[in-house]
Amino acid sequence: MRHFTRHLLVPFIALGSLAPLAATAQTAQGPCCQAPASPTALTFTVTAEERMAPDMATMGVGVVTTARTAKAAMEDNARKMSAAFAALKAAGIADKDMQTSGIQLSPQYDYTDGQRPRITGYQATNRLSLKLRKLDQIGPVMDVLVGQGINQIDGPNFGIEDTDALLDQARVKAMATALRRAELYAKAAGLRVKRIAAISESGGYSPPIAMPMMMARSAIADSAPPTPVAAGEVSYSIQLSVQIDLEK
Repeated sequence: MRHFTRHLLVPFIALGSLAPLAATAQTAQGPCCQAPASPTALTFTVTAEERMAPDMATMGVGVVTTARTAKAAMEDNARKMSAAFAALKAAGIADKDMQTSGIQLSPQYDYTDGQRPRITGYQATNRLSLKLRKLDQIGPVMDVLVGQGINQIDGPNFGIEDTDALLDQARVKAMATALRRAELYAKAAGLRVKRIAAISESGGYSPPIAMPMMMARSAIADSAPPTPVAAGEVSYSIQLSVQIDLEK
């Protein structure tokens, strides 16, 4: 009985001595086991725009000629484009503001029903991209070019030569709007703004797309008034996607 009783007492003593240790460990680990509160993420997009009068314009011009032979079509095209180059230089357009954008020669076919297509002639096209830094030149330049044989005109597309300052103004305006909106959302939700977690930018200037305007050489007579052109204003915009953390 003594041997049996001694063995029964050992577990009770061990359990009794471990209980205070377990309670102490639980108390010590309690604060460490509580996860920190996660901030509420607020994500939205804002856009800001700045407008001003343009200081330059781009324009595409071209000559399209047709003849029975490829040689004749190209020669006629070259004469008219050379005359257009001379007129542009006489108007003060710098060489750096003129760039050939494409030259094409293609056969013209007769597709008579039931017959194999046959070549009836050739069409030559020479395209030129222009930058005009004096906006009051646009109308007169168009008229002069048409008088020299130009029969394709695209544009003008107005813009700003140096857009950095204008875009920076739009960035400042967009960021101010984002912060104001974040404060509004936070107040409505009973929270406060903690920090800006992320910012991404997109946007810029998208010029209007001008449809090609086909003009015959005789469309503008020498006595006709100059082609009117209104520059108006151009718009540059910045779009910001902003993520802001809110907290209690």
